[in-house]
Amino acid sequence: MTDLVTWLEVGGAAAGAGGLCFAKERAPRAYWSLVGLPVTWGRFTWTYGSTMDVCGLTVHPSRLRAFMTRNVARREVRPVPPRVRRVRPTSTGLRVSLRLPAGLEPADIVASSERLRHAWGVHSVTVVETKPGHVELRMTGYDVLARVKMPRRAVPRDLVVPVALREDGTVFERDYRKIPHALTLGANQSGKSMYQRNLIKGLARLPVGLVGIDCKRGVEQSRYAPRLSALATDRENAGHLIDALVGEMEDRFDLLSLYGVSDLWELPEKIRPVPLVVLIDEVAELFLVTSKKDEPARDHTVMQLVRLGQMARAIGIYLEACGQRFGSDLGRGATALRAQLTGRVVHRVNDKQTAEMGLGDIAPDAVLSVTGIRADRPGVAVAGDASGYWSRIRTPETTPAEAVAVCREFAHLTPELPFLAPFRPVGQITVPPMPTAPPLVPAQVPGE
Repeated sequence: MTDLVTWLEVGGAAAGAGGLCFAKERAPRAYWSLVGLPVTWGRFTWTYGSTMDVCGLTVHPSRLRAFMTRNVARREVRPVPPRVRRVRPTSTGLRVSLRLPAGLEPADIVASSERLRHAWGVHSVTVVETKPGHVELRMTGYDVLARVKMPRRAVPRDLVVPVALREDGTVFERDYRKIPHALTLGANQSGKSMYQRNLIKGLARLPVGLVGIDCKRGVEQSRYAPRLSALATDRENAGHLIDALVGEMEDRFDLLSLYGVSDLWELPEKIRPVPLVVLIDEVAELFLVTSKKDEPARDHTVMQLVRLGQMARAIGIYLEACGQRFGSDLGRGATALRAQLTGRVVHRVNDKQTAEMGLGDIAPDAVLSVTGIRADRPGVAVAGDASGYWSRIRTPETTPAEAVAVCREFAHLTPELPFLAPFRPVGQITVPPMPTAPPLVPAQVPGE
């Protein structure tokens, strides 16, 4: 009987260990909640002071504090680490809010993030400044980018589209109100198309107009025709479509002037034009020409695009450009256009120069991170903006069929825009036209 009990105990322990190993590989979120979180929290609590000391993240206390410690508390005066204000567990890691003492800045914590990661045994440590003098350590217990699973609460709203998951477990969102224009770069098989599919899948659910420019004969965007208000599949039609968008931009500016406002969102909802998102696939195709006689048309199209990038934000027209390379080597106007595309997402690239084209002018320290993206992890990218902040992201796997199904489901949201009628995709589902506002006359201006 004793031998049987012993074997049962040994077998139970082995089964438990095997279950933990299985959960660590197949269910990392559950493993983190049951094992990783308590262990990491305990390690952080017991070693916080010594870890900060050896990492050089402590400062000498003020004279008053040193005097009180020496003469009242009768203790040795030691360097002061950042004060822990709050520790909050999450399903993917641990978040710690710190109050920095005088003499430390967020850059000091950022420079030591790799040492803190090894000291506490977590997958990554990201430092985010929450307000002056306060930072948040976002510790991730496991590689959340290995198998991306978007939170259920991540749904499109207003002009905010959840597109990917950040390395710290938070959701990366494409917010067109904050960052109106963006550029997405990446080599073949890097996950660039998957990022675009996730973006279209989210935009299709919103009351916006989608305009496609795909000079590869529409092989990528023609499948989304039920949700597109316009589609250009060659350079000539793309030039005409961009001219139509510039004309619409000028008409919308006249509308803003008539109502005495400077932004589309200040207009009354009843007469507010629908926002438009222009999706450009392989933007370099708009710059390349095969003969000298095509150069004037090319230069005109590029300058019109630059005008949209400079002014279209205020009237609700947003650019989403995508390509493999994009820099001054494309020709006249490329650098001017890139400067207006402040949102940047760079996937795996074939050379360092392409990474510098995408991020070198806004976040130079992110270039090295791009060159380290592995070829066997499609969808991983580095996202940054003009503020200099950047992060690693990965888009969830989305098949073309899933994106097409969403476009068909929400085809009724496609606005009927007369100025885009010549560019309407062939075979598109016809939807009832949107009610038009009454003619505008000066007598209708509020306050007159």
